[in-house]
Amino acid sequence: MRWSNLQRRYAPYLFISPFFVLFLIFGLYPTLFSLYMSFQSWTPSDGWGRWEYVGLENYTFTLTDPMFWRAMWNTLWLGFFSGLPQHLIAIPLAFVIHMVLGRFKTLVMAVYFLPYITSSVAIALIFNTLFANNGVINLVIAQLNTWPLLGWFLPDQNISWFLNSTIKYGIALVVVWQFTGWNTLLYLSAIQAIPRELYEAAAVDGASRYQQFRYITLPLLRPMMFFAVSLTIIGNMQLFEQPFVLLNGGASSATQGGQTVTMYMYRTAFEWLEMGTAASIAWILFIFIGILTYLNNLIFGRTARGEA
Repeated sequence: MRWSNLQRRYAPYLFISPFFVLFLIFGLYPTLFSLYMSFQSWTPSDGWGRWEYVGLENYTFTLTDPMFWRAMWNTLWLGFFSGLPQHLIAIPLAFVIHMVLGRFKTLVMAVYFLPYITSSVAIALIFNTLFANNGVINLVIAQLNTWPLLGWFLPDQNISWFLNSTIKYGIALVVVWQFTGWNTLLYLSAIQAIPRELYEAAAVDGASRYQQFRYITLPLLRPMMFFAVSLTIIGNMQLFEQPFVLLNGGASSATQGGQTVTMYMYRTAFEWLEMGTAASIAWILFIFIGILTYLNNLIFGRTARGEA
């Protein structure tokens, strides 16, 4: 009886313990250690445990470093110009798929969702080839340049996509292509939860598809907008794989225009071996993400919860 009581009492905790053990080892401990390391000065060549407490010196250096603020500006630019198009495309696209395609919507969404589950490194390598000086994109532009009207607006020479003047546009295009399908799936799931009777009543009253979209779909999508935009903010502020692969690490002066904060943090830690400074960059980025998420909550969160 005692063994049976022990089993009933402690068995549930035993079954859920693997998650907490893994979280403590690979989640909580690294997070707290990085916070501790942000107040230390240490390089791996000094040996484990030989760090020196420097207080807020790492944060002061980071916040006064022009390279950090340039990387932050690049990150914010990419976050906006690669994040906003995703939702501007995904919301009407999800509405059209729901209203028009019928039983084929599952197949279409599988196609749109495919880029999201594809490796970011593989996608970046493919676009690296497409954006090459003699790549497909420049060849298409050169072909369109022979058309009478389009030739006035297109450049005469091949575009060097990975120079500072155009590099952010190429990275933004890759991010939009990869994550638009994911946002479309989110909005489609929210649209499918809207009662169909609302659309039927609106159609009886003579509302067009555009009016149904504007006065029924958009207001009821606000909770999903809040969720999807929050994910976009968090993801775009941590962009790493796509620009890192496209720019071959972004170490050259010609590619500084595409260097994000996470790339700068990576270089600080593993090229310059300043682990304390890299940890401070991570926590400053965390604060920026928190601020942007709070602003997103002010815009969408209160209306999503039905507050005034």
